[in-house]
Amino acid sequence: MKSVIAVDLGASSGRVMVGYLSEGKLTLEELHRFKNHQVKVNQQLCWDLYSILEEIKIGINKVLDKNIHVASLAIDTWGVDFVLLDQFGRHLGEFVSYRDQRTQGIQEKLIRESGISRQDIYGITGIQFLPFNSINQLKAITGSQPEWLEQVDSLLFIPDYLNYKLCGVKHCEYTNASTSQLLACDDQSWSPALVEACGAKLDWFLPPSLPNRMIGQYHLGSISIPVCSVASHDTASAVAATPIFDQHCAYLSSGTWSLLGIESEQAYTCNKAFAYNLTNEGGVNGRYRVLKNIMGLWLIQQIKAENPSLAFSDIAALAKMAKPFEFIINPNDDAFLNPASMTDAIKAWFKQRSQPSPETLAQVVRCIYDSLALAYASVLGQLAEVSGRNLQELRIVGGGTQDQFLNQLCADVCEIKVSTEPTEASALGNVVNQFIALGVIANLEQARQLVHHSSEVKIFEPQPITSLQAIKNQYKQIIK
Repeated sequence: MKSVIAVDLGASSGRVMVGYLSEGKLTLEELHRFKNHQVKVNQQLCWDLYSILEEIKIGINKVLDKNIHVASLAIDTWGVDFVLLDQFGRHLGEFVSYRDQRTQGIQEKLIRESGISRQDIYGITGIQFLPFNSINQLKAITGSQPEWLEQVDSLLFIPDYLNYKLCGVKHCEYTNASTSQLLACDDQSWSPALVEACGAKLDWFLPPSLPNRMIGQYHLGSISIPVCSVASHDTASAVAATPIFDQHCAYLSSGTWSLLGIESEQAYTCNKAFAYNLTNEGGVNGRYRVLKNIMGLWLIQQIKAENPSLAFSDIAALAKMAKPFEFIINPNDDAFLNPASMTDAIKAWFKQRSQPSPETLAQVVRCIYDSLALAYASVLGQLAEVSGRNLQELRIVGGGTQDQFLNQLCADVCEIKVSTEPTEASALGNVVNQFIALGVIANLEQARQLVHHSSEVKIFEPQPITSLQAIKNQYKQIIK
């Protein structure tokens, strides 16, 4: 039996898990789970990385206390966020989250002041325009903290920073770096023009390295555990663990964010891809994750936070009670990025447009479910059009696999067969990437076969919806 430690960090929680490979089956054991709360520091919304680091160490200790022999450990997290370090390895400023308000209006300011057009930026990076992309965060920092410019020695993305704190090695992993909107997608190098445009300096950036390689050692007394740099963007790890066996299958990593896409050997940066704002993020083996970021289950999670007595199953049950497609929003509207109240934000969205708004909680959650499913269908059509592929199946992985109401609704609205599993896709991807680095698994294709044979797949066949095309046309008008 082979085993590794997978540290899987999400926007609301983190887990330290052990992944096992025995007799052709992959299994996961959760040894430690902890909350990942964003905190207010100096009026900024921040990650508590010191607490996260201590929780990671507690989890590693729990593994060792069980006398589990592990061959390596690795970390995957969200994208875009980073830490600036001075020459002594000290961080400058706070660990600010992408949900902080500091990037409001910054994207437009960068384009205006640099003279670089949106199409030029897209042509270089192939990355979807989102207000919190690293390029905009850096523009906000260099504009507000010019005294830091001479102090910065290096920039590390969150998983690279946590690895650095564990093993003392500075490293830049490609899949996470690709989310920054600063990396040229054709040769995977930093774009001097875009680095200059955001006010940063090229020598802050370490050269990106493809994932699945050992970078250092974590020492605890007499014990040393190799630290592996895997596909450290959690979606890149999730896609690595998604059983994609042909070009007719798309994937949906369904969690706080919904990331719907296809895997490709080439990036798509044509005018149509630009118009649809598709993204070409990095994957394992230098492949591209051609996808769209959709606000995702964040909307439902925030509703639950406002109604803590409700389980997620209760929220889905409420949605079933309400009239379908009565209220539709654009789930990617910036108004839903981090509102004080998601319920109030959704109602206000309609009132600002002088439209009837949902009043009951059942109507609000039904609005979210319907709008997400319509967003999925819209993006699926865009991907098929840009790639020329005949997409016949959507594989849903991640925590959202447990929401059977949404999965069936997705099949119905997208008019496509939906299959679900694995639920722990990011952690499993982390694990199989380590096994690839260790030479235990030969390649990504073998890894996916192992995941497929280790999972219980559920199938959702599409059911007809009355006037579906008219509903889809209504959604197209909403997102224009």
